[in-house]
Amino acid sequence: MQYRDFGNTGIKISTLGFGAMRLPYKVINGKNVYDEDESIKIIHRAFELGVNYIDTAPGYCERKSESIVGKALKGWRDKVYVSTKNPIEDSSGRNYRKRLESSLKELDVEYIDFYHMWGINWALFEEKINVKNGPMSEAIKAKEEGLIKHISFSFHDKPENMIKLIDTGYFETVLCQYNLLDSSNEQAIAYAHDKGLGVVVMGPVGGGRLGAPSEVIRNLLPGKVKSSAEIALRFVIANRNVSCALSGMENIKMVEDNALIASNEDCLSAEELEAVNAAIEEKKRLAELYCTGCNYCMPCPQGINIPHNFLLMNYHKVYGLTDYARNEYSKIGTGENNKEKKAEECVECGLCEKKCPQKIEIRKQLKETAKALG
Repeated sequence: MQYRDFGNTGIKISTLGFGAMRLPYKVINGKNVYDEDESIKIIHRAFELGVNYIDTAPGYCERKSESIVGKALKGWRDKVYVSTKNPIEDSSGRNYRKRLESSLKELDVEYIDFYHMWGINWALFEEKINVKNGPMSEAIKAKEEGLIKHISFSFHDKPENMIKLIDTGYFETVLCQYNLLDSSNEQAIAYAHDKGLGVVVMGPVGGGRLGAPSEVIRNLLPGKVKSSAEIALRFVIANRNVSCALSGMENIKMVEDNALIASNEDCLSAEELEAVNAAIEEKKRLAELYCTGCNYCMPCPQGINIPHNFLLMNYHKVYGLTDYARNEYSKIGTGENNKEKKAEECVECGLCEKKCPQKIEIRKQLKETAKALG
């Protein structure tokens, strides 16, 4: 296992981190029942292979993740660093403290190494976090008491706002997204590193997208990788501004495969990285010919989320992630996407095409999407 300086914290962190958001479960009587014993075995295997950073959150695995991680920490607490998160629901420091105490209890630990303000943005920081008697003042107090070792934040806002949050001087580490398909945070990650923050990357395989088989992705390095997931992980670790790539690992094989990749000091040579970046930029250019995702075509009177349908088509057509694209397409109209409609439900009214600045033949491409993914 490789280890890197975790910003200015004085800690050496493994380049592979364990994300405890996809622990194994079985469906029993229509309910997800998480397998604690198997989860602990998987986590312990990661620790045995040198992973020393584990990340969880109160809401993961239907609120079971923290307690399972806490049980897995027995006998390992002094060897690994624990990360969890506080969902900033209001501007109350008292409520922030209650959520902190709940996580300490679930994890059954005396302190949390890296405690994240969960998924924050600049507006939330200004309006609810950095206020009198608010979450930030309570976080500083908890750190002084030893309940938190390091104040961190996880992030889904615009890159320029990540830089603003870094410049507040409150935070020691950041958790953000970065992968082959989305490198928009690359400059902000470099800025964080230069400012002494440790950087953990979530979604190194694109939230599972890059774990799907793809000859297109594999051929970014022809003959040199076994899977699209391998090149995705190698791409993230090759960025020296990244301290740790966080992977949600569901089984021991995944742990062992990822640990092997993270132990390779030559993840990507400079020439290979340049070739991969050039190829990905070309793929993005091709994808934008299909749709730039500007949303000017919306709303659709039929309820079709046109950019979402076209995004899935790009995964299939441009990146070769066909299985993933078809699976996600099948979910449109269900669960979180229950208000959306599939491409096949287009009635060809043409209103979208009148609003599209790219002059894309949207009706034609929706038919192509329905045929390819339906």
